[in-house]
Amino acid sequence: MLTPQINLLVIRTTQPKALAAFYELFGMRFNYHRHGNGPYHYAAEMGNFIFEIYPSLKSQVEVDKSTRLGFIVDDLEKLVGSLEEYNIKITKAPSKTEWGLQAIITDLDGRKIELTQA
Repeated sequence: MLTPQINLLVIRTTQPKALAAFYELFGMRFNYHRHGNGPYHYAAEMGNFIFEIYPSLKSQVEVDKSTRLGFIVDDLEKLVGSLEEYNIKITKAPSKTEWGLQAIITDLDGRKIELTQA
């Protein structure tokens, strides 16, 4: 039996361009495109994983803030330092955890993001 692997995550926002720029601070590179007649959106490929940022649906009253994301990064201290220069909210400063050196930040929509040093 094949072990499931996540290969796609889509988040929605009222500010797709700004959110893509935010995630680019981590080193992601986004393409702006659309599939057929669908909405234009941003997509970043990371190996077999695709992270997409779509505009909010017209029926959405507000964006989902309960989704928690996690990314493995090379140099956590350096990244957090550069994020502070952009006034990004650092919810939890880098500290040692059972998963390694980890920090928690908040994206522009209020989602918590775990950053863990590789």
